[in-house]
Parts: sequence; structure tokens; C-alpha cells
Amino acid sequence: MTNICLTSAYLAPVAYYSALAKAEIAYVEQCDYYVKQTYRNRCHIAAANGVMVLSIPVEKASTEKLLMRDVRISEHNDWQMNHWRSIESAYNSTPFFEYYKDDLYLFYERKWKFLLDFNLEIQAKILELLELEPKIILTEEYKIQTAENVQDLRECIHPKKENSLAEECKSYYQVFEQRFGFQPNLSVIDLLFNMGNEAQLII
Repeated sequence: MTNICLTSAYLAPVAYYSALAKAEIAYVEQCDYYVKQTYRNRCHIAAANGVMVLSIPVEKASTEKLLMRDVRISEHNDWQMNHWRSIESAYNSTPFFEYYKDDLYLFYERKWKFLLDFNLEIQAKILELLELEPKIILTEEYKIQTAENVQDLRECIHPKKENSLAEECKSYYQVFEQRFGFQPNLSVIDLLFNMGNEAQLII
């Protein structure tokens, strides 16, 4: 077991949860600056027409730089209904959608103010479903370098960067695999809906 440091993420990819599966303590960064087009507010799912990006709208900052813990979710459009409809459309034919859908739908009914709170709550539910129990600790200040006993993964899991963690992910059954081939490192819900409790064997 190891200690790791990660950014906050919305329905993070399989590589993120593979790292959590191996961790005793996981520090989740809340004191970093919010960065657009990262997993902080977006996830990738496998839809009928290929990979679909779901992005949570956030309020524009009054200053150029905003800490992750202060990022507010925008209320200007009905993103929750749109995201859930997309998830349901993409995964309603998977083997385990009916089994897990009620656990996740709750997060798309309740209103959320802060992106970090939403990410942490849905992450806690995913960890519970995967039967993973790393100790999650929020950082208290931003440090360029983590402590010696903490593996820094904050920049390693990124939608626009190749990384060894994603390459290490095992393949598994996907509903649209015959159409598009195996699509690696999608959101962890892709793994859950397709593989159920066997997801643990993948991560």
C-alpha cells in the first residue's frame, strides 16, 4: 500500500480508481488552482456514437485564478438532467445499469453549490460500490512537491496527456466494443455498469 495525492475529479477515469485501490491514504488536492478541460469537472463515457464528454458548468471566477475548493457549479442550465439522460442512454443496455442506477441517480437530483463537494460525495459512493477503503484526506495547503512518502499523481491523470497509469489499465467487456473497439480509461462508471462486482478484478 502507498500514499498518493490526486486532484479532485468528476466520475474519474479507471486509472484514477486503480491508483485509489492501491492506496492506504489518498490526499485530494483542494488548494490547487482550478484548471479548465481537466477531469476536475468532466468525464468521458462510451455512448452509441463514440466517446462522449460530460462537463459540469462552473461559474466564472471574478479573479483570474480560483482555488478548486472555491469553484461553484453554475445554475444556468440543467446540466444534471442532461448528464443523467446521457448516462442512461449510454448504459441502459449494460449488464449492471439497473443494479447501480439508483445509487448514482441521487446525485443528479440534489442541487450542489461547490464542485469539490459534489466530486467528493460521488467519489465516496463509487468507492463504496467498489468496496475500496482508502483514507481520503483533503489537503490544507498547496505544495509544489508532496512529502517523500506521498506519490504525486496530480498531473499524471489528465484527459489530454498520455500516462503510464492509463496504459496499465486492463481491458474489459464494453457494450459498444464491437463497434468502436475497446476504449480505455473511460469514467469508472463505464467499468461498473459493464462489469459489476468484477470491476475490482480490473482495477
